[in-house]
Amino acid sequence: MKKIAVLAAISLIFLAGLPTQKAHAQSEAGVLFLQISPGVRADGMGEAFVALANDASAVYWNTGGLGFLNGHELLIMHSNWLPQLASDLFYDYVSYIHHINGLGTFGASVTYLNLGQQNVTLENGPEVVDHFTSYDFAVSGAFGTLIGEHTGVGLNMKVIRSNLAPFGAGKEKGAGQTWSFGVDLGVLYQAPFLKNLNLGMNLTNMGPKISYIDVDQADPQPTTLKAGLAYHIINSKYNKLTYVLDFDKLLVRRYKNGTSDPFYKAIFTSWTDQPVKQEMKEIITHTGLEYWYSNLIALRVGYWYDELGSVKPYTFGAGLKYSLYRFDFGYITAGEGHPLTDTMRFSLTIGF
Repeated sequence: MKKIAVLAAISLIFLAGLPTQKAHAQSEAGVLFLQISPGVRADGMGEAFVALANDASAVYWNTGGLGFLNGHELLIMHSNWLPQLASDLFYDYVSYIHHINGLGTFGASVTYLNLGQQNVTLENGPEVVDHFTSYDFAVSGAFGTLIGEHTGVGLNMKVIRSNLAPFGAGKEKGAGQTWSFGVDLGVLYQAPFLKNLNLGMNLTNMGPKISYIDVDQADPQPTTLKAGLAYHIINSKYNKLTYVLDFDKLLVRRYKNGTSDPFYKAIFTSWTDQPVKQEMKEIITHTGLEYWYSNLIALRVGYWYDELGSVKPYTFGAGLKYSLYRFDFGYITAGEGHPLTDTMRFSLTIGF
């Protein structure tokens, strides 16, 4: 009989690569690759973007932002995922938006996380008898429109595929593979009472539970609430400086007997399963700044604060725009030995 340790290894990858509040849900939620933030601009600003969401990555960050976008744009992103942990992991993201006058802006995206090659060994020995590649991906379609001069709303629907292993571990029957679907909702508000202020909110990954082996072992999706603001401190012809601030919380409610609430119930019960003080500690804060000179060169800096895990990564980024093309670079450092340290991300954005 064959055995595999890959499921445990993949769990450790996610635990190492996500903020602690997200990683804490490893035993509570499935398909956590949906929590990895795309868009190198956002990465450079401490992963705070829900109230800005003004490029093709709005498909992920806040579909309400699509309502304010005109024209067409393609974004392509690549990152070697957790370079301190393994050399064969990578994350790719592609999104495209297309505006139709009088209707709104449509969007589509593909997210792919390659978890590397896994070895299959005999149950009673170290001999490698086979291997396979583990991966997760999602394909989504989005639409955003204005419901007034100052308010954009949007919807994103996604199909999810998780392929951790072609068979179960040990005596488990079935396979570590599954299909599912999820829905995101977003709203972005450009405040008329304070010029240059945006407010944003989204609710992501609402859908059926994720089942690999059987329904009794199903995990909820990582439903997440994110809210934030963006304020354009300087907004002149040659100099633009924007401050962003986001808060997010995982809305998953799991019980000691292994059962969990469906997402439409957990949206409410996940706020009451612990003392208020502990619930507040599970909220992760993201903040950052973006500076543009003459719409040609961008510099970014950011930070996020995860109190439960005492994880406080610093992020840095830069952008270069020429004509219809924008190249962005992002870098994360989370301290010596942390798997996120030295993570570099690259993206190319093309406008039409």
